Amino acid sequence: MPCINRFSQALALGIGLGLFASGATWAEDRTLTIYTYDSFVADWGPGPKVKEAFEKQCGDCTVNFLALQGGVDILQRLRLEGESTEADIVLGLDMNLMAEARALDLLVPHEADLTPLNLPIDWDDETFLPYDWGHFAFVYDSEALPNPPSSFAELLEAPEDLKVIISDPRTSVPGLGLLLWIKHLYGDEAGEAWQQLNRHVLTVASGWSQAYFSLFMNGEAPMVLSYSTSPAYHMAMEDTDRYQAAEFEEGHYLQVETAAITKAAEDPQLAREFMDFILTEDFQRHIPLGNVMYPAIDLGDELPEVFDRLIEPEGFTFSPEEVQENRRAWIREWLNASSR
Repeated sequence: MPCINRFSQALALGIGLGLFASGATWAEDRTLTIYTYDSFVADWGPGPKVKEAFEKQCGDCTVNFLALQGGVDILQRLRLEGESTEADIVLGLDMNLMAEARALDLLVPHEADLTPLNLPIDWDDETFLPYDWGHFAFVYDSEALPNPPSSFAELLEAPEDLKVIISDPRTSVPGLGLLLWIKHLYGDEAGEAWQQLNRHVLTVASGWSQAYFSLFMNGEAPMVLSYSTSPAYHMAMEDTDRYQAAEFEEGHYLQVETAAITKAAEDPQLAREFMDFILTEDFQRHIPLGNVMYPAIDLGDELPEVFDRLIEPEGFTFSPEEVQENRRAWIREWLNASSR
């Protein structure tokens, strides 16, 4: 009988150790896959520091960023993969893509507390959680263009030798932002506005990184479609005021960037932990100079002082539903104007 007891005890101990080892392996394998865009995960972007901070907080998880070119690519990847997507979270869909993403029926409520939000507009969406915001703007090189346009109308009417770099609205979130900016300002006359602007377009880049870093920063043109916050990076990291955003008297189109959880999330609890983490200082402090946008919460004294030196334009938007309903027609309008 003692031998049987010892065997039973050894067996129980072995099973217990096996379960413990299995549990340890499961803990080590807690991986959160996040689809986002390339600049977010760049060495200078917020991604690496966000990953480090969240992994320190969760203790036994790994954040795996999968970088795509931009928000439009994230939406397209989600549409193609459907319920088999590998993404637990998609981070980088701005408010102009929200309605189309929602229509895929692949996302679930974030359940995060929205109380900390500090945005220029009201927000109560249960699926999409904001993590930053800003305004689209034309950034100019003050050495090459000491007197930039002060309105959209002035840009359109400028001499043809003033060249700008823009992004494709079919593939780029800033490109889509420009499309909506012009449509909001010019309405039924947007096609004519595009024809005027096209006289100044040096090239249409596929995405923001190509437009800004590959072309504008190499001096290909004195103006580029970007964000009103872009000069903050140059002021803080390069100690230069050379690059500024032109403030247009008609106002600027507002962008809010969001994150959402997919139905396919393997560990929904971990995904929601990350969503809660988004609206904390440990995430948000990396936004101003990492993503070069305004944080979604009030950082107080942690907001870099260079943000006090940026333009503060009037902002406006279409609703996500208006964008969903009209985006293809407005893109066709742009294509038709560009072919003339």
